[in-house]
Amino acid sequence: MDIFKFGGASVKNAEGVKNLANIVRDYKKGNLLVVVSAMGKMTDKLEALTQAYLSHSEDAHAIFDEVKHFHFNIIEELFQGKPNPVYDDVANTFVEIDWLIEDEANNDHDYIYDQIVSIGEVVSTKIVAAWLNESGNKALWADARNYIQTDNTYREGKVDWAKTNQIIQKDLVPLLDENIIVTQGFIGGTSENYTTTLGREGSDYSAAIFASCLNAAALTIWKDVPGVLNADPKWFDETEKIAQLSYHDAIELTYYGATVIHPKTIKPLQNKGIPLFVRSFLTPEGEGTAITKENNPLPIPSFIFKVNQALISIFPKDYSFIIEENLSNIFELFHNHKIKINTMLNSAISFSVSVDDHPTQIERLIKDLSEEFTVKYNKGLELVTIRYYNQHTIDRVTVDKDILLEVKSRHTCQMVMKNK
Repeated sequence: MDIFKFGGASVKNAEGVKNLANIVRDYKKGNLLVVVSAMGKMTDKLEALTQAYLSHSEDAHAIFDEVKHFHFNIIEELFQGKPNPVYDDVANTFVEIDWLIEDEANNDHDYIYDQIVSIGEVVSTKIVAAWLNESGNKALWADARNYIQTDNTYREGKVDWAKTNQIIQKDLVPLLDENIIVTQGFIGGTSENYTTTLGREGSDYSAAIFASCLNAAALTIWKDVPGVLNADPKWFDETEKIAQLSYHDAIELTYYGATVIHPKTIKPLQNKGIPLFVRSFLTPEGEGTAITKENNPLPIPSFIFKVNQALISIFPKDYSFIIEENLSNIFELFHNHKIKINTMLNSAISFSVSVDDHPTQIERLIKDLSEEFTVKYNKGLELVTIRYYNQHTIDRVTVDKDILLEVKSRHTCQMVMKNK
């Protein structure tokens, strides 16, 4: 059996849902599980709804009306007014949010985020499953929260792999014999039946969890690009598709910020030797990129750009060395404030890191760091990572730039830069 994962861009409108159905219809290899994200930019819209609700903004109901209208417009375009249970099914799903936002926000904010934002995946999969059946594909909607079991870490649920595997084997495998299963990415459930999410853009990870527990033959992620490219087209006019990647290089690229695959996706697949294919839903006949255990170096350099970076430099106030004890305290503070380090460099009496610039989090972090250390920081920077670099590739990206921090290993070069 195979796993197909479709992101929000692939189902951003009725035509996208129809295209998904055509791709599924042409699949002839056996059992299939389809993992689908929220439609279009609905996760962003639901995040805005969550923020409006938590801040007691009058915009909350208006934003939620936009969300509902968006989905019902797609349903109407698909079914042209023909009676279908999906109308009531989706309406009943939205009622859960209507009830929630009518009350005061008394619970943990991360908990509320997960209950609201998860609705995007639930609704999108109900629509996709309904259309698959309408178009002649026998499909069954399945609730991922019943299968992917997590702890109570809201917004970043930690998967209970043993329990998840047991439930999938017991309850999901029998359903695959006669149906295409449609389920959600990004979401899971706790032992108390509360909804959790697996981290932003976590639908790829969900697909990998299902693939691992089902011992799938392959996982295919359908994107709006022809495969894994050596650079983001936003930054480079000319990019090249990479036909084959090793698990190792894929993990490195995603760790450094390549957005084509979620960073947690590779490990469950590598552990079971399951190949990952990245293909285009715009040109489904294309071969795309294969990510496998074959450990061949990349044939071309790959570039990863991260903008809106902050460079934080930390110095002991008493000029003591940056040693294990200091580093332990520093890393604990970064962990407590949920700030991910993108690159780092330490010297005898300094430790510098580049992080995504989330102003509120960073202000709190710097306040806590400043109790023990002297802290300096720069904002408005960019981080460039080059995998399989050479001097020509470095020169290519540093024109009219000042390099504030540079870290090199055998295969990877990272530079934090600002415009001259």
